[in-house]
Amino acid sequence: MELTYDIAFTLTVLAAVVAALAWLRAAPDLILLGGLTALLVGGVIGPREAFIGFTNEGLLAVAVLYVVAEGLRQTGGANFIGQRLLGQPTGLRSAQARIMLPTAVLSSFMNNTPVVAMMMPVISDWAKKLRLSVSHLLMPLSYAAILGGLCTLIGTSTTLVVNGLLIAEQAKSNVDATGLGMFEIAWVGVPIAVVGIGYLLVCAKWLLPDRIPAMRQLDDPREYSVEMIVTDASPLVGKSIEEAGLRHLPGMYLMEIDREGEVMAAVASTERLKAKDRLVFVGVVESVIDLRKIPGLEPATDQVFKLEGPRSDRSLIEAVVSSSCPFVRMTIRDARFRTHYDAAVIAVARDGRRIRRKIGDIELLPGDTLLLEANPDFLERQRNSRDFYLVSQVADSTPPRHERAWVARAILAAMVAAVVFTPLSMLEAALIAAGLMIVTRCCRGSEAKRSIDLGVMLTMAAGLGIGEALQRSQAAAYLAGGVIDAIGQRPLLVAAAIYVATMVLTNVITAKAAAVLIFPIAMAAARNLGADIMPFAIVVMVASAASFATPIGYQTNLMVYGPGGYRFSDFLRVGGPLSVLVGIVTLSLLPLIWPLS
Repeated sequence: MELTYDIAFTLTVLAAVVAALAWLRAAPDLILLGGLTALLVGGVIGPREAFIGFTNEGLLAVAVLYVVAEGLRQTGGANFIGQRLLGQPTGLRSAQARIMLPTAVLSSFMNNTPVVAMMMPVISDWAKKLRLSVSHLLMPLSYAAILGGLCTLIGTSTTLVVNGLLIAEQAKSNVDATGLGMFEIAWVGVPIAVVGIGYLLVCAKWLLPDRIPAMRQLDDPREYSVEMIVTDASPLVGKSIEEAGLRHLPGMYLMEIDREGEVMAAVASTERLKAKDRLVFVGVVESVIDLRKIPGLEPATDQVFKLEGPRSDRSLIEAVVSSSCPFVRMTIRDARFRTHYDAAVIAVARDGRRIRRKIGDIELLPGDTLLLEANPDFLERQRNSRDFYLVSQVADSTPPRHERAWVARAILAAMVAAVVFTPLSMLEAALIAAGLMIVTRCCRGSEAKRSIDLGVMLTMAAGLGIGEALQRSQAAAYLAGGVIDAIGQRPLLVAAAIYVATMVLTNVITAKAAAVLIFPIAMAAARNLGADIMPFAIVVMVASAASFATPIGYQTNLMVYGPGGYRFSDFLRVGGPLSVLVGIVTLSLLPLIWPLS
């Protein structure tokens, strides 16, 4: 094929985009939008083709699935995994298995980024209890989420985007444009997940370092005493302290139980909880947040239940009492604190130490740090007040809507069933599920809008626009022809070359960018070979999603990079061989499931 202006200009822009993604610190969406702008101004494509990515069915499905995942997060609908399945391992391999297996299953039906975000704090706390280094656990968590995401169509946003491209390609070829079924990719995804998790269980113990995280949480000097009550309908009723997971809370310990006026100090692990037990915990503020997220535990102070609005609207706020506060040297009860400020005092710390009195009997002094439960508008009302030296909201302290957790789980299960057993597409089922999450108040409309990652959407849309330019300029066919000329008319070797190219790009740039840039080249190669496009689409799906060798290629790797105390070389040492294994499994199974010719 002759090298034309359009081909040369497109390939130059593509090379510049790849180099910028690999070496610059600018956000991927800005780099890809810059490349798309260059192609638009250079006359390679018009406005309609440039922004065709925004109408891609896979991209829209990804955006809607963010809302479904937010509904699960807001209700704590998936937290039961950390509470019920992690348990007490017998060793490091057992701990890694208890993390990877449920994570892989969960990420098969949820986007793997929120799965890792949800599991990270659970695993960090669990590691502290077991005295294990999180560096041995967080990388397996990320890899398990990626491997599990390859088992279904909705496991990763990358798979959904490539499926959208596949549907468009089938429509152009006058083929039934159905794309992949919900579990069709599982033919290769499940064997890949089994081999990958097996490799990690065997080798990760020696390959992973024992590192101290660079972002290790410092000890909090403020120690609070917090009373929680076991509700009548609590799932903790009848469980022992150990079974309820209340014995080895990181940064907090159970000091005593008040049961019908009888105080039980030095509580045994075998003690069974009863309804209306008042549990007195002592610990730092981050552990107070964790307590509020345990279903069946509520603050024991009656003042909390007299506040306006539902608890799911409130958060924890720390406020330091000033010397000009009108209630200095008055008890919290006499000051009628809740009535005056529309905020309930949960705990008080003085000079970094807890105060051994009931909340209402504590006499306020200048410098006391109050832990309050209040509506967010408390911050605006009191930020510049002379009553407090400092007012700050505790991050991520809004309690989950536990009463709606079963609704969120039912919606997720119904969405998966609808895709498998009805004619509904992934986008249609996800739209219905997202709407139900909002209607049933598993998440609010404002929370749903905030949950959609605009950067990810722009990255995918701009990458799809560049992919369209590769096709229309014939640059994709030009590159594919060069690959075939070098390798010959051997479909399996061409598929292997596409896998290697995609794997390198996904680890150097990003998974979604690699997928949308390589897909048109893979399709052109299939057409030049006269082969079915499906196996080549599968190769791009797997290779782009299987980003293991660097921390920069995939969001979940970046998420665990700092908290795990990892170095760049750690990912290459553990993830490099894993990438090769995934490629071997994929290329071995491919001809058996989707004939290459």
